[in-house]
Amino acid sequence: MNPAPAIGGNPRNDLQALTKVVGVVITLFGFLVIGIMLYVGVTADRAALQSDQALIENAFDQSISRILNEQKSVSWWDDTVKYVVNDFDQEWIDVNIKLFLLETYGHDELYILSDKNELVYSALPEGVTDANDRVGQLQSVIGEMRGAESGLRQRPDLFGAAQSNYDELGGVLDFAKWASHILRIGGQPSIVSSITIAPNFEMSLARGAPYFLVSVVYIDETFVRDLGSSLLIPTLALTALDAQPNRTHVQAFAADDGSAIGALSWNAKRPGKVLLTVILPLVVLGLFGSGYMTGVTLDRLRKASSELTNREADARHRSRHDALSGFPNRVYFTEVVQRALEAQKAGNGTIVTIAYLDIDRFKDINDTLGHHAGDELIKAVTGRLRRMIDKDDFLARFGGDELAILRISKSRDSTALASLLMSAFTEAYDFIGQNIRVSASIGIVRAPEHGSTVEDLMRNADIALYRAKADGRDRAVSFTEEMGRDVQLRRAIEVDLRDAIERDQLNLFYQPIVSSRTSRIVSVEALLRWRHPEHGDISPARFIPIAEEAGLMPVLGAWVIERAMADHAMWPDIETAINLSPDQFRHTDIAEFLAEAAKRHGVDPSKIVLEITESLLLEPSPRVRSALQSIRQHGFKIALDDFGTGYSSLTYLRVFQFDKLKIDRSFITESPKAENTRTIVQAIVRLARSLGMEVVAEGVETEAEFAMMRMFGCSAVQGYYFSKPVDKAACDAMIRAQRESQLASEPEGYGASVVEFGLR
Repeated sequence: MNPAPAIGGNPRNDLQALTKVVGVVITLFGFLVIGIMLYVGVTADRAALQSDQALIENAFDQSISRILNEQKSVSWWDDTVKYVVNDFDQEWIDVNIKLFLLETYGHDELYILSDKNELVYSALPEGVTDANDRVGQLQSVIGEMRGAESGLRQRPDLFGAAQSNYDELGGVLDFAKWASHILRIGGQPSIVSSITIAPNFEMSLARGAPYFLVSVVYIDETFVRDLGSSLLIPTLALTALDAQPNRTHVQAFAADDGSAIGALSWNAKRPGKVLLTVILPLVVLGLFGSGYMTGVTLDRLRKASSELTNREADARHRSRHDALSGFPNRVYFTEVVQRALEAQKAGNGTIVTIAYLDIDRFKDINDTLGHHAGDELIKAVTGRLRRMIDKDDFLARFGGDELAILRISKSRDSTALASLLMSAFTEAYDFIGQNIRVSASIGIVRAPEHGSTVEDLMRNADIALYRAKADGRDRAVSFTEEMGRDVQLRRAIEVDLRDAIERDQLNLFYQPIVSSRTSRIVSVEALLRWRHPEHGDISPARFIPIAEEAGLMPVLGAWVIERAMADHAMWPDIETAINLSPDQFRHTDIAEFLAEAAKRHGVDPSKIVLEITESLLLEPSPRVRSALQSIRQHGFKIALDDFGTGYSSLTYLRVFQFDKLKIDRSFITESPKAENTRTIVQAIVRLARSLGMEVVAEGVETEAEFAMMRMFGCSAVQGYYFSKPVDKAACDAMIRAQRESQLASEPEGYGASVVEFGLR
């Protein structure tokens, strides 16, 4: 057997064979592409037509909803009920309804029908004299609104869906009705809309069956032209059925009762036309040029070496530049800074200044306007910065909304650079057709004061940027050694806190809460304590914010819940309240966790009061409300802590059900000195008790404060006047001593006992 010839033995023959194979493959691929193009072109045209049809249909539905909204603005109004239903005033109707709907919104006909379907008011177009005849043509819509079967086509109730967002109109929606359809009225295609006349606030004004407001809006040439303009279909027109409009598509247009009222015509988009008439012939031409392509392929092989060299240079450029903005990236920026630092060490006498910039709330722009808008904003910002900074300054984009500017100068003063960069955000940015004001936070470092390496400088610039954001954003902050020490300390505390949780080195102290009436201990508040083995006691005000940033709150909160419920076994006859942090609602199924913990420790859920702060209620999401409802369904009680501070709102007391209300200590401290504060406290107590809530006064430190809170009607009080926070053993001793004294037969006031997770 002869040995097979080695592949590549004759380079020329190998290239020729390769060219033939490539030619065959290209030809077959070309026929495949032709088939795909034919299919895509036809399918694209059909899809574009279906899209236009759906848009037009939706536009008519939206117009119906809009007309109902225009009617609602005058029909759901206390004054309308007064001057139309209860005390008919035609002059008032002319000014406030007729003028508003016909002149402002362009309605063509207007009727008001009584509860007995009698015409009490009408506004007819010129040439129409018989209002009752007109009303007779509207009966199918009026009857549908009154509950009768109209036989009309059912359209999506876009107007009704929009009303669910109105809290104040909740009473109106209980009995309001509406109906709207496309019909032929007096030979004219029209939108007929009928809606109940009802009060918007004083529901007592509604007496008996309601009156109805009926509007007629003609679907005329202007209406259809405006509709087409809004849909970017400028050729949309309504013509007679037998007309022959010069349009690429014509379809019948029927009223909601099924009768033909004309035809809609427009020039339908043909996205597949370019494929079929331009690209496809070019592809066919390419097939006939396959022989030529063989020669080109050989030529390309000869040029491969030079092309590879060019591609390598292009790849090198792309690796050092940002694809979106075209500016240098982090890699390139680091190289330039490194060279500047080396020159500085060589003794050129320059100061290296780096500004690390981050656009404030950039994520909100991406979420609301889309990532395309975010990309356009980055281009606008980098373009403006490039025009404003010195020609020798080096601007780079690190990715996302992070930018960096390098300035090499003889001056140690970085305020000029900071002011220049901040001025780039004083004027709004005009992009994607919108004028948007954005701000930026900037961290600034200098070498060698703030670091002698690129890593040190960028780390310290990031720390300064973090401080700028923490101080409220929209500012430039220069790095200081204090910032560095603070970050190191925060990181050390975070690491040690994780270790303390794992090693069970945390503890709970308890502060008694006493009954205002009997001065007996009726509850205790548990305060989280951490004694560091090296740094001693660390305040919760210090380590709790660090725990929140590090995502430790769910774990820390779970630890407190478990420990508090375990300690509750020492006082099973009293209630235990646990203060929950907002992070526990976001990261865990808190209701189920509480129920399982109570079962695990043998705790009666009715003896547990869960205290929350107002920060959880600032954004009352459905998830928070659902969690609170689930907690109550499991048998737990809920208390609102620190009431009166921050963003206190009576809405919380209306929307959320609380069993207890704790008045913040700032009110207690000021009450003996300020009459207006005493008035506020008394009002809070009366309001809470009227809503069935018990009231606890926090921070009572003097006998006068205690006497005043008791006089105001607070159920219980707590503070240093009675006891400072003590450990579990000392607290248990106090409770046992009180039980043995038997000074009172039954605890009163705040309930039994409150064990609260104190995050402060």
